[in-house]
Formats: sequence, structure tokens, C-alpha cells
Amino acid sequence: MIILRGGTQGKEFTLDSDMTSVGRWDPDGGAFPEIDLTNDDIEAKISRKHSRIILQDGKFMLEDMGSLNGTYINRGPRLVPGEPQEIKHGDEVIMGKTFFRFEILGQEG
Repeated sequence: MIILRGGTQGKEFTLDSDMTSVGRWDPDGGAFPEIDLTNDDIEAKISRKHSRIILQDGKFMLEDMGSLNGTYINRGPRLVPGEPQEIKHGDEVIMGKTFFRFEILGQEG
């Protein structure tokens, strides 16, 4: 995932497991996301436990975890919490006010 707008443009995050949580670090609230956007989300529009990306049956799925400001794929409708949607190479993902491009290494276009 690469930040396109908001936060630190161009910053890349690597998914290292079959399930990667995205949010802001908060030890008091028990939020320890693998992709920690605390320093990249200056306006705090990304929830502490915002979303997660799951690799399932060879497909990447994006699931909102009940975030306040929502999760979107390609500017479509807001994702329903707890209902993962497939994301593909090149998709735009919006979390709060931060825009990302989802890339799968080795794929073009």
C-alpha cells in the first residue's frame, strides 16, 4: 500500500502476513496495528482499529472494522463493517482522509 494523498505521500507499507491490521497505535486502548498510521494521519481521521487486509484463497480482501470515517475502494460506497470486499492491484483505497494505492508485487497495470 502506497500513500497517494494525506499523510506522507509516497510512503509504502508492506503486508507481511495473511492478515494485516491498519490503524493508529494506542497501547491504552489495545490497538497495535501492523500498519501504524499514527505519524501519517495528522488529522486523526483513521481509527485506532480502522481496517484489515486479509489474504484468503489467493485474493486480497479489505474489511472495515467499524471505523468512524469509513473505508472505500475506488471511491465506491462505504464498506460495511465486518463484510470484506476484494481489492485488486491498482485499486485506490481511502481510509479517513488518507488515499492509498494497493499494489501487488510482480503485477502490472
